[in-house]
Amino acid sequence: MHVLILGGTTEARRLAELLAADALPGLRVTNSLAGRVAAPRLPPGEVRVGGFGGAQGLAGWLRAHGADLVIDATHPFARTIGLNAASAAATAHVPLLALRRPGWVPVEGDRWHEARTLEEAAALLPGLGRQVFLTTGRTGLAAFADLRDLWFLVRSVDAPEGPRPARMETLLDRGPFTLDGEREVLRRHRVDVLVTKDSGGSATAPKLTAAREAGLPVVVVRRPPLPAGVRVVAGPEQALRWVREAHAGRPLPDGR
Repeated sequence: MHVLILGGTTEARRLAELLAADALPGLRVTNSLAGRVAAPRLPPGEVRVGGFGGAQGLAGWLRAHGADLVIDATHPFARTIGLNAASAAATAHVPLLALRRPGWVPVEGDRWHEARTLEEAAALLPGLGRQVFLTTGRTGLAAFADLRDLWFLVRSVDAPEGPRPARMETLLDRGPFTLDGEREVLRRHRVDVLVTKDSGGSATAPKLTAAREAGLPVVVVRRPPLPAGVRVVAGPEQALRWVREAHAGRPLPDGR
């Protein structure tokens, strides 16, 4: 049995580790990384880096490499690969599972402002603050490029490229982050508004706690929906059980 994991996330790496430890007889695992991070943390098993050439290219890869299962464990905001995975899996008649960490939920004391897109988030900012801590990654900065009266602290793993805000400082760092560290970032840079994607998980959640403690508004960009009909699980352990079911030859409730 050949399993393709569309990865690049902590959950994808953890699933690869679980599958390696489980040692199911005859199981082959290929981990696919987009290649957008210069020095990714590599999971166990075979690793390929780069795109497939769209949905048709992915479908062709599934057929050519005899893939039996596809697990989309990409970032919750990797909309394009999610759509391509659903289309390719249907075309190649390969069962598909989406592994998505649960989104964040506001608690008492949070001052959240929800946005559907980065552009909506940018439109909210002038009424919320002047010193912006932007934690939406190195892509999509063009949405904030016209906000010339605001200052941005942009945190990303690699240096940003393309259009960006004129008044900007870059903080190159990779999670997980600590609460004390996030408190210090807000204090040192006099941040008065935070912008984040609803990535979920614990690695980057401390910034939300730090913002709550400081009474800061937070613009939360909600994650895009998954393609219709795709079964979703919240954790690597559930995905492991799905693979085990397939390996044992039992029918898979893949949602299609």
